[in-house]
Amino acid sequence: MHILLPPSEKKATDGDGPPLDLASLSFPELNPVRKRVLSSLTKVSRRADAPDVLGLPPGQADDALARNKILREAPTLPVARLYTGVLYDNLDLADLDAEAAAAQIIVFSGLWGALRLTDRVPPYRLAMAVSLPPLGRLGTLWRPAMRKALRPDGDLVVDMRSGPYAAAWKAPQPAVAVRVFRERLVHGAPKRTVVSHMAKATRGQIAHDLLKADATPRTPDELQKAVADLGHTVELNGPNLDVILHD
Repeated sequence: MHILLPPSEKKATDGDGPPLDLASLSFPELNPVRKRVLSSLTKVSRRADAPDVLGLPPGQADDALARNKILREAPTLPVARLYTGVLYDNLDLADLDAEAAAAQIIVFSGLWGALRLTDRVPPYRLAMAVSLPPLGRLGTLWRPAMRKALRPDGDLVVDMRSGPYAAAWKAPQPAVAVRVFRERLVHGAPKRTVVSHMAKATRGQIAHDLLKADATPRTPDELQKAVADLGHTVELNGPNLDVILHD
């Protein structure tokens, strides 16, 4: 089983490792694109319009751009420590077997393409949805390299990525995308709505529970059973595993 995760905007900044070494990163087939994106991001981050180009909020732009300008020299830290948002809080890597998690989790990134938890990179800010001059849309740029670099070899892919990251690489079958809905009674009838913030927390929790239980589903049906056995309300709807939250 492979679990695909998005990055988080929120990142740790306590890098204590050596500077970036692209040759040491997983999926070396991605390095030619990594070099191009890294070079372009560093240049764009020095432009006056960088906050607008990169979609950075005013209160975060100065710090993000300062980090983007020194990516080649900045101290690195492992991916397992880098991402600290809601999904990763609920993933709770400290509670999991580090070797098993590193073997099964792939984190997608606008800058690095795809990473394993053991890869060391510096803190950065670059969303996959950005159109980065002069390279264009990052999702489109990454797609050909991703197809060559990522080969699940028939293992089940559990896709917990958000839209722009999912668009950068379509996982081959067998693959299941995890969606999250909240169900409420409206005039006596159940009604479901898509949730966003809680979706991140729920995906992180399900990834944690699967890894903690050492689950080894090989098919979508086996995944549905495993997640249900772990206490979640789930339905398999075509290519999607729908998680249902109740008030």
